[in-house]
Amino acid sequence: MDYSGKEKEALAIMAEADKKMKTSHSMFGTFFGSSSKVEEACEMYVRAGNMFKMAKNWSAAGDAFCKAAQLHLRVQNKHDAAVNFLDAGNAFKKSDPQEAVSCFCQAIDIYTDMGRFNIAGKHHISIAEIYESELLDIEKAISHYEQAADYFKGESSTSSANKCLLKVANYAAQMEQYQKAIEIYEQIGTYAMDTTLLKYGAKDYFFKAALCHFCVDMLNCKLAVQKYEELFPAFSDARECRLLKKLLDAYEEQNIDAYADAVREFDSIARLDQWQTTMILRIKRTIQDENDDLR
Repeated sequence: MDYSGKEKEALAIMAEADKKMKTSHSMFGTFFGSSSKVEEACEMYVRAGNMFKMAKNWSAAGDAFCKAAQLHLRVQNKHDAAVNFLDAGNAFKKSDPQEAVSCFCQAIDIYTDMGRFNIAGKHHISIAEIYESELLDIEKAISHYEQAADYFKGESSTSSANKCLLKVANYAAQMEQYQKAIEIYEQIGTYAMDTTLLKYGAKDYFFKAALCHFCVDMLNCKLAVQKYEELFPAFSDARECRLLKKLLDAYEEQNIDAYADAVREFDSIARLDQWQTTMILRIKRTIQDENDDLR
């Protein structure tokens, strides 16, 4: 569908809103109905923004919503300003990810000022996802997931906080920050085992923590597995625990075939995910390296 007409209409509305704002700065505008003119201009910028969205002119839409947000701030309409900054951010996501981050940050500042920390946390996740998929800056993604988790914890939204922390742990392990990852997996595993509905998933977090230990040191992993079995007896019967024990035996014997067989057997029943596969391959490489050193 051709929306070029909508774009022209949006440009006309933008020009009209700009004109309205210029007259609101005049002597008479200052004393008579200045705030009502601001509100009218805000509505016009929002209408223009939505028309630009229909025309898929995302940058123009973002600019229009930003103008509305800034005007709302001028007359202390903080909630409306935050909503318009979010509209701008969502538009810019499709054309200018860095500008989207800036808009989301401005919305977050307003929400934290209003004490709306759950909403602020949600939009820190939006920023983290932009850094993950668009701007490819994992350190900054981690930082925003951590900030989101802090806000969720403060509001007792433990489930939302843990989802963010799991993202942090997965990235930390990939970046070989194993201790950081271990602390998070153990914390969430302990929380899960004490929560009836989450108890079954505890084994997955202890499995991930043990793999991180294994990447650091085989003895560390052995001691960790023992600790997890004592802490959570059901872990002993889990396939993940049996796999870890087979991998530890193969590692001690420096038997790369036994190691590969154990992984293959486990994977034939339930597929290892990409993260688990990455960690298991890192450990396998240390066996190969040690075998090469002995030759």
